[in-house]
Order: sequence, then C-alpha cells, then structure tokens
Amino acid sequence: MVNFGRVPDCSGGHRGLPVTDAGVHLQDRLEILIEDFRTSADPPMPAFVLHAQDSADDGAVAELVQQLYEGQEAHSTRCAVAQNVYDGGTEVRRAAAMVRALSDPKKWGDPKAAYRRYTFPRLRLVHAIDDAVAELGDIWPATAPGSPDGGQDQRQRLLDQLARQRWRPKGRGRWSPGLQLSDMAHILPASIVAGLAALLARTDWYMAVGAGLALLVLLTVFSSVLPGRAPIFLWLRRESRWFLTTTFLRAADQEDPTEVSLLRPVRSWRAIAARAYDVAEALKAGGDFHLQLCVLALREDLRDNHRRWSWDLRGFKRPRPPMLFLPHADEHNGGIELIRAVNDVRSRRSELDPLVVVAAVHAQDVPRIERGAVRTTPAHAPSPHRFSDQLRTLYREWARNLRARQSPSGERAVLPWVMKVPLPHDQLGPVEDRHRHLRASHRPPIARLVWSLHTLVLVLAVVTAGTAMRAHTLHKQYCSAAVLTANRDTRRHAASDGSTECIGVATGDVRFADWLPKADRGDDPKPLVGRSETPWTVRQLEDLIAQQNADVLVNHADNHVTVVYAGPLSHDPDGSSLVKGAQELAGVYLAQAVINKGSSVRLRVLVANAGLDLGRQVDMAKAIATYAAHDPTVVGVVGAGRDLKSSRETTRILMEAGLPIVSGTNSATYLPHEYANWFSLAAPDQWQVQQLGLIAAQLRTQGKQQHALVLARDTTESPDMYTQEQARYGQDMLKAHGFTVPPKPRLYKRDGGRPELRRHARQICQNGTVPSVIYFAGRVEDLDPLMNQLSREPGCSGKPIAILTGDDLSKADFLHGRNRVAPEVTLYHAALAELDKASVQTDFYADAARHLPGVTGQHLAPGNPALASGQTALAHDATQALYDAASRDDKPQSRALTWVNLRTVRIPDMATGTIDFTTAPPYSDRTGHSIVLKKVRRNGDGIAEPDVLCSRVAGDTTALTETECDIKDPK
Repeated sequence: MVNFGRVPDCSGGHRGLPVTDAGVHLQDRLEILIEDFRTSADPPMPAFVLHAQDSADDGAVAELVQQLYEGQEAHSTRCAVAQNVYDGGTEVRRAAAMVRALSDPKKWGDPKAAYRRYTFPRLRLVHAIDDAVAELGDIWPATAPGSPDGGQDQRQRLLDQLARQRWRPKGRGRWSPGLQLSDMAHILPASIVAGLAALLARTDWYMAVGAGLALLVLLTVFSSVLPGRAPIFLWLRRESRWFLTTTFLRAADQEDPTEVSLLRPVRSWRAIAARAYDVAEALKAGGDFHLQLCVLALREDLRDNHRRWSWDLRGFKRPRPPMLFLPHADEHNGGIELIRAVNDVRSRRSELDPLVVVAAVHAQDVPRIERGAVRTTPAHAPSPHRFSDQLRTLYREWARNLRARQSPSGERAVLPWVMKVPLPHDQLGPVEDRHRHLRASHRPPIARLVWSLHTLVLVLAVVTAGTAMRAHTLHKQYCSAAVLTANRDTRRHAASDGSTECIGVATGDVRFADWLPKADRGDDPKPLVGRSETPWTVRQLEDLIAQQNADVLVNHADNHVTVVYAGPLSHDPDGSSLVKGAQELAGVYLAQAVINKGSSVRLRVLVANAGLDLGRQVDMAKAIATYAAHDPTVVGVVGAGRDLKSSRETTRILMEAGLPIVSGTNSATYLPHEYANWFSLAAPDQWQVQQLGLIAAQLRTQGKQQHALVLARDTTESPDMYTQEQARYGQDMLKAHGFTVPPKPRLYKRDGGRPELRRHARQICQNGTVPSVIYFAGRVEDLDPLMNQLSREPGCSGKPIAILTGDDLSKADFLHGRNRVAPEVTLYHAALAELDKASVQTDFYADAARHLPGVTGQHLAPGNPALASGQTALAHDATQALYDAASRDDKPQSRALTWVNLRTVRIPDMATGTIDFTTAPPYSDRTGHSIVLKKVRRNGDGIAEPDVLCSRVAGDTTALTETECDIKDPK
C-alpha cells in the first residue's frame, strides 16, 4: 500500500487549507489516491461518505467537505461541488437533475487548471433524448418499452423533435455559442484529407488548400444550416458509438442493427434511431433507469476525458482524477440517490473510472447509506495522533473487500463502492499546524510539454515553414513540382540571357515549350521577321509525340522500344532560328509517326533538352542515364548534334549507361575514334575539309605566292569544339595546297552575343596583303557580321576573296535573303545532306506532307525552306537507323543488342540516301557519308544565289574530284 512518505508536503499557503485534524488526514488520503492515479496504478476510486458520530457536528462535517473542495481546487484538481437543490418530483429526478448540471464543463473548475475543459458528449446525448421526450409531452404516448403500439409514427415524431434540437440538449440551438462547430472533430479531418488528396494528385498548392477549405465550408453548411436534419457524421461520433455498443442499453430481443460503420451510413443511422427510440420509451416510463443512465454516461465521459492513449494524450496531461464534492447529500437534493446510483453502475460495469466522490451526510441519514465495505470503527473516539492510521486501515479494508462485496451472491445491503468515514467530535476541532498537509507531485507532465497545443502550433509552424521552403526549393530546382513532390527528370537552370532553361528528359506533364517565349511556344501566330521559322512549333511537335507515346503505352506496352531525342530546345535570342532543335525534333517525330503506322514494334520517343547550343548536355546526359536505369525499353539516343568540349563526357556517360548515340549533324572527327557507342550520319570535319581542299586547289595559282588565313571564333571561354576542329583542319589544308598562311589562326571574340569582327576586317584588308582565300571556322550566326565588315573596308572592296567554311553554313537561308554575301566575295561551304539526288527514291517528302504540322497537304521538295537545311532529314534518318537496330526480327531488342545491331544497319531510300553502318568499324572512320559542296555568290539583283558544285548521297563511296567540283562550271 502507498505510504505517506512518498507524497511531498504542499509548499506555501493557499485558500482551502485544512483547519481540522480530520481535514488534514482526509486531504492527505486524497493526495495519496491522486499520486497513485498519476503513476498509472489505476487505483479504485471510492465514494467517501463522511458523517459525524454526533448529529450536533453535522454542520462541521459539511464545512469540512467544503474545505476539502477548496483545497483540491487550489491543488488544480478538476473538481465540482453540488450544493443546490434541483427541480424534480422525486429524489431520483433531483439526483438526475444534479448529474445534468454536471454536464456543464464550467462546473469542473478553471480551464487553466490542467489541459482543457472536460467534454460530456455522451451525457449531453442522453439529455437531448430526455428533452425531446419532455418536449413531446402527452402527444407522445408513454407506451411500455418494446411495445408495438409505439409504431413508426411515434418513432418518427421523436426523430423529428431530435432533428429540431440538432440532437443536442434543449437550449443549445443551432447558433448557440456553445455549439462551436461541434462537428469539427470529423469535418476538419475530412477537409485535411481532401487537401492531401489534391496534393498527392500533383496539383498546385493553392488548389489543394482551396479543395480543403471548400469541403470544410460545404460540410459546415450542411451540418449547421440545413433545417430539420441530423448533424452530419452523427453516426461517427464517439457518443453514437457508445450509445450503440454499451450493454447497459442492449435489449435481449433487439432486432435492429447496433453497429456503426464509415462505409454504411444508412444502416448506422437506422441503428442510432432505433436505440434512441428505445431509450426514450424507457425514460418516459420513469424509474431508476434515467438516473443510472445519466451516471453511466457521466462515468464514461470522465473515463474518456482521462484516456491516456488518446490522440491528444489527454490522460497524461490530466494527472489528477476528477472529484465530486457533496457538502449536503440528503433526500432534498438527491445526493444520497446519486451515491447509490454511482455504486450500482460501478458494480454493473467492469471498468474502473477516475471519479472520486466526497459527500457529507447527516448522522440521521447514515442508515440510508447501507453498510459500507468495511466495518465501522469502534464507538470510542480515536486519539488525534491515531486517526490517520485508522483512516488508512479503513481504506485498506475497503479495497480488500471490494471484490467480494461486488459479487452478486454477496450481502445485498452492502454498497461496495461506498467507504463510510465516521468523524468523532475531537477530530473536528482546530488543527495545531495548519500548514502541514500533503500534495501529490504537480510538476507538468512530459506529455503536456511534448504533446500540447503550443507544441502543436510550434510543430505546425515548423512543418509549414519547412513545407514552404521545401516547395520553394522544389519549384526552384525542378521544372514540374507540387508542394511535396517533383518530377526529377528535368531541372531548372539559369540561361545566359537571364531567363530559365528546363534541362533533362521530359516525362509526365513536362513540355519544353512551356519554357519558351510566347512566339516560340506557338501562342502567337505572327512570326518574327528576320528569323528562319519553321511551319511548326515545338509545342505542336511535343503534343504530337505525346499522343503517339500515349497510344504506344496503352495499346503496345509490351511491344515497343524507346528512343530519346537529345537536342537544343531552349530559346535562341540571337540565332537565326527561334529554337535550334525544332527542325531536328520534326524529323524525329516524322520517323515515329511513319514507324508506328506501319510496324509491329512501336516506337516511343522521349524528348530531352540540353539547353541553348547544347550548353548543358552533360546534365541532360545524366538525366537520360538516370531515367534509362529504370526503363529498360530505352535503347538509344538520337541527336547530340553539336560538337562541344563536353561531348566527350556526354558520350562517356551514355556509353556507361549502355546507350548508343546516333547523331545526324555532329561532325566531330574524334568521337568515333574514341567511343564505340558513337554513330553519326554527318561527314567528319577532317573529311569535310579534305573535300573543300578540292576547291582550294582550284583557287591556288601555281608558282605564285598566294596569301590565305584562317579566321576562327575564339573558344577559350566557349565550349565550342566545332570551330577548333575546323580551324585546325583548315590551317593544315591551306598549308598543304601551298598557300602562305600565318602560323596561327586569327581568333575573334563574341561580346553580348555579337562577334567582334571590325578590328579583324580592318587588319585583313589594310595590311597590303589581302588574302585571296579565308577559311572561316565560325558559326552561321557570325556570317552576316563578317560580310558586313568586309564590304565596308576599302582594302577589300573590289578585290575577289574566296571564303571556305564547313557544314554549319548549311543552316543559312540565302534563297529568302535572310543571309547575304558581300560583293566580290565568293562563299564555298559544305553541307551534310544531299537531298536533291536522294529525293527521287525516298518517301520522306510524301510522309512529311502527311504528318508534319504546318505543311500538311502541301507539295514538298528538297528546296522547301523548312527542309532545305537537311537537319530534319538527317534526324529522320538517324531515328530510322536506331529503330531498325532496336526492332530486328520484328521483336524489341535490348539496348545491348541494339548497340551491336547498329553495325549491321543498311537502309536504302532514306531522305539522304542509303544509311549504311556496315562500313563503320569500332574506333575508326566509316565511309559513304553524304556531302554537298556549294558556291554562293551575289547575282545582279544583289541577292546571294547558291549553286551546288558537286555532291554525294549517303551510301555512295565514290570519291569527289576537282573536275567534278569545278568552281568555274558548277553543276
């Protein structure tokens, strides 16, 4: 048994200090009970009935109970005191009215005492039914419980009255302040679930919050505004579950359902309605049932208010049990009947409840409290120093006999839960040391500190801030992000012009067109003047590819291969086209559309963006490799069409991922020598320059010193490798043909997106040795500034100058005047695709007119501005070659087999001729590249006019000759 030494003394004085010896010892006994309750011992809580041995001391005993109440209230115990006489025709009715008064949370002390106020939903439900019966009055017949005379009409009357009361006690109306949106226990969680569902659906955060708030408002309106209806989610309330499951109300012949279920609201509602009708009949019949039901509901509510393992751990935050003090328990206020009802209900139930009852009865009323669980004390008055021992003995004997006294076969006169404490006269006198009394440990429980409203607010603030920071970080890093999730296949990167690029593999709802300016997206039908626009937009192509992919995944999930197009799909503010990869992407889509229309193995295309001029192709390659690691259908990459310093690392990353690369326009010489996974349709730079040497040889006058130079873009701070390759091979080629060439190429820089050529043009044209040949190792966007400077310099004016350059000039548009050539300057450049000769045998143009947006139904030819550069044709042929290797024997191949099969690919009648990789040994050059050598010169109208000097279609390995490429007589 617990001893006094375990409970510390109360420090300091306060209102309600015990003033008698009996008060001190009783206060100590209560504190010992509280300490046991605090340490999870769950002690049985008796109903202390205090009475004087001499009726002359009845007032002192009542005053003692009042002092105990004030002392416990000062100790922050949740306690209530019942002193009033309540209305009621019988003692039982007055006792029931007393219990009803206890359903007001304000009766149980200051809400700051511990945690928050009590709630009594079960007791309020009983009172609601009682008020409905009283409101119906005589028009609601008082039939016997279970009688068929009640009928459905009587039940409906009751339900209608309860609906008018909103299933709440009378006086707690729809707009009562006490309502406080009592359905929030279910409405708020439902709204949170709606918000989380919206978040998981990857909607914007404001859509998720809006969905939750909209549902909250809607449910609140249904719950509180609509007339004549039961509160929403009534069947899920805790009082309804108790109402249907307690055995106290369960009739043996009950035929109605008694369970509640979230998924069966109608059945649950019927069960509640049937139980309410049964209880109403019993209440109408009168008797002890009403009081005992109220006591049971009060007891269950208190148990629930101290349930430790509840969602809010409220039992840990309320370490002191509730106490009910009755200073005057008699027949006038129903206090004695209340004590008897508490005893009876506890005896019928097996669970312990935390309520401690302390009552004072008059000496003459002691016989009405039947003999307690222990024998009374001897008649002689105990000495003051022995009363504590006697009180301890009384409690021990009461606790020891409790089990036997509750037995149905025990003495019927015993009230086992009542502990009578007779108080002799000498114990009711003043105490010598008024400050000595005990108090159970009152430090704040850990649960209240860790799991409290303040902690919840702090946690919510931290979580909200963390979620906001997380959402901000995700939106800042990824192209498609929600509040908590993001599509990690694409990332945001800052572009050189201050805009944002979306880099990676477009999966899900990501579209690179969303990151382009309005004119690039295709939202504005007016093209920008001075650009070589295509009839289609990136958005159109992405949407068409997405439609093809959706069909493949739905109808051919097990019979398809996936190819990734890797290209520059960012906005080009200074280039000759809005989006440099738009023509290549059209070729890839065209190949996909043709393949999926006539092949059993379907082709799925993923679009990947490496940024403007492939400036972030390493990041793109990593994204492709990461995606391919969990998608085995990815068999290779098409594109990577620009030779940069990062091309080696890009190729290595994709090689380690097992992915072959088939490029249409990348003319790097070193890549096929260093990487076995590199395949290209473009003629290598070194071989291109050798073919341009056929023209340089004709420009050379034998036996005469002839000056030439290489003008190249400075790539010290640029990732460009193409111009380095062109400059190196051009320098060697000019020297090999006997030109007097400076030891190093002349390098020009770019500033703000524009080439700085004025100084170079002045030095070239004013040093007295104007070169007859300039090898221009630059990009197409630098051509017009060069021509402009040469035409303005007097030293070059009127002197013939030949400019040789590589395949990047195939992107120039001379036919429509968008690029020009200076007077007396003749431009010779290589192109990667011979389209005119190949057009006779290919279906490329007919397929393009059938599938490509913007040209549907038109008569297309190689000279069409949208196709003349050859980029669309080369991307188309590269995609066809990769698909052919991936679909050998009409079966999807693995990426390893696709890599192997590529060296056996030979496809005739393509847009550029015959695609033949059978002559492509690993780590070496292949033969049969397509090439065109063109001459561009001003005509009489001042318009640059291109002519083809000589050419070879893909697959033709016959070497070009000077005679065939005669610059005097272009073919």
